[in-house]
Amino acid sequence: MSKVRTGLLVLLGLIWLAPVYLLIVNASKSVDGYDAKTVWKPAGFSLFANFGDAWSKAALGDTLVATTMYSVVAPVLAVLIGAAAGYAIVVLRLRRGFLWFVFIFGGTIFPLQMILMPLFSGYANSGLYDTRVGMIVVYTAISVPFSAFVMRNFFTGIARSVFEAAVVDGGGLFRIFRSIYLPMAGSALAAIFILQATFVWNDLLLGLTLSQSESVRPIMPALTGLQSTYGGAALPTVLAGGLLVSLPTVILFLAAQRFFSRGLALGQF
Repeated sequence: MSKVRTGLLVLLGLIWLAPVYLLIVNASKSVDGYDAKTVWKPAGFSLFANFGDAWSKAALGDTLVATTMYSVVAPVLAVLIGAAAGYAIVVLRLRRGFLWFVFIFGGTIFPLQMILMPLFSGYANSGLYDTRVGMIVVYTAISVPFSAFVMRNFFTGIARSVFEAAVVDGGGLFRIFRSIYLPMAGSALAAIFILQATFVWNDLLLGLTLSQSESVRPIMPALTGLQSTYGGAALPTVLAGGLLVSLPTVILFLAAQRFFSRGLALGQF
């Protein structure tokens, strides 16, 4: 049985690595050397030249600053707001707390496409269209329900006696939240941040809908513009751009893998 299991794991690993292999191999080919009939065969190495072409032609430098801002600020705000909401529901025992929980959880049920038109209408009428502040507000609002849901589940697992003992010692509600509950939830907070930062970085739909200028547009819509401009004739350049913009999320996951795994082990996801 162990050999069968090992074989299945190896097979699944190869299936997962196949697209990565195709991406790297074809992103390394020159534009003239690319042939759709030989996508599995390496041919030359023009990866760094393709990186440079994608960077300049898609204006990735302009969008990188904005995307980095969105991927840091919005998840941090979502984590803090979600943690505060989960703390309030569980620890403060709000009246109709279960209804509040259902209301928050409802934000994770409806697909983004369903609320896109009302979101765009309110976004445009508020004067936030094509602004960095507006993008941060939208990304934060979309990320808060999931964050609050996870943190509510996490705080439910903390004994009530911890809160009561802190109150007896003279701790205020905010101080207890800041000094006790947040440190205890460090791994869960880190896991939520990684997931939300990855979502924001890889977002295409909101970036295409809610932004227009290069200084505001996220990085994924910029790659879409590269593909529509140069088409299949410059596919190595497009693939090199995709590989380039995927590296930050890979580095983030590898750097914070310990916290992410610990957060998953808590069983709150």
